Amino acid sequence: MAVSQHGPSGAVAAGGMSVELPLWRAISWYRVLAMVYALVRYDLAYLHYRHPVAGWIYLGALVLWTLATSRAFGNPARCPWPMLGVDLVVSVSGVVLSGAIDTPARIAAGAVTVPTIWAAGTVLGFAAKGGWRLAAVAGLVVGGANVLGHGGLTLGNVHDCVLLLLTGCAIGYVIELARASEATLGEALRVEAANRERERLSRDIHDGVLQVLALVQRQAGEAATADAGRVLDPVELGRLAGEQERALRALMTGASAAARPPSGAAGARAEQDLRALLARYESDRVTLAVPGTAVLLPGPRAEQLAAAVGAAVDNVHRHAGDRARAWILLEDEPAVVTVSIRDDGPGFPAGRLARARLDGRLGVAQSIEGRLRDLGGTAEFSSEPGAGVEVELRVPREG
Repeated sequence: MAVSQHGPSGAVAAGGMSVELPLWRAISWYRVLAMVYALVRYDLAYLHYRHPVAGWIYLGALVLWTLATSRAFGNPARCPWPMLGVDLVVSVSGVVLSGAIDTPARIAAGAVTVPTIWAAGTVLGFAAKGGWRLAAVAGLVVGGANVLGHGGLTLGNVHDCVLLLLTGCAIGYVIELARASEATLGEALRVEAANRERERLSRDIHDGVLQVLALVQRQAGEAATADAGRVLDPVELGRLAGEQERALRALMTGASAAARPPSGAAGARAEQDLRALLARYESDRVTLAVPGTAVLLPGPRAEQLAAAVGAAVDNVHRHAGDRARAWILLEDEPAVVTVSIRDDGPGFPAGRLARARLDGRLGVAQSIEGRLRDLGGTAEFSSEPGAGVEVELRVPREG
């Protein structure tokens, strides 16, 4: 037999360069092991060659080349096309040399070439680098050298060439599919990241700018009522509008601290006491019940959970009526933190949340459910007309 009947089978996994690296490492190891196999095979049969010294000289060069390029063949970034071209020359030279240094009788009997299965590593390198088409070209070159320089068009040579072509083309086709899947996955991740950022902006805008606008509208309608003492004066309204205008500009330009990822691992892992974050929502109409010890969560998780609680409390103020009261209960469990928000308002009928989503109202869908979904938690709503609303937010301690 002239060329390899064996080739490494590659397992492709999604995820960046990691898709190709395992295959390239397998090819690198294959070349080293095939080199050892070629040395053993030649050592067992070199006395039967017409020119055994020439074979040893070639194998010495093969060993040096294989060891010198083994690291490069373990990573596509370190294996340029000129190196693959030289590798092809080494393979073809070994096949042609085998026909010159071996005896015609041994060749006719199906003796292997000097590089034996090492030549298949060249075809696999072309497959991993350039896909199945270039693998087919390299396989035809090695197979042609085998037919022309080592035995002619025999059944054994044709059999070996077919196996080499099939192996190279199969690996090349698999790597092409992996790269296409990788590109599709990357695009999907980019779209998902963009959608998540849009949702985050929508939540922040809803929690800030839109709420201030709704407050202005509500206060304008209440100006003539007997409860006029609750109406914000123009100075206060102007201050709130100015704050939210600056916040909106920061969001849209990416300058706000929330829009920037933490600068380091310490920033991402710094813990905050959730009790202090929830204390801002306590008032004469909102009662807060918390444990006696600190409830610590990683900073970003604590802030997002507190923001979801704030959105739920704001919904109570907006929809439950002027005299409705709310109760916030914080529960600290080993693996989960639970916050319950309950009010004594009029409640809402079944299906109202679904209709609100269809109408484009984002208070629940994004400010609450969206935040909890991003945190890997859950948000459950229960209500009946006349029985108030209860919201239960559950967040795992670790993302």
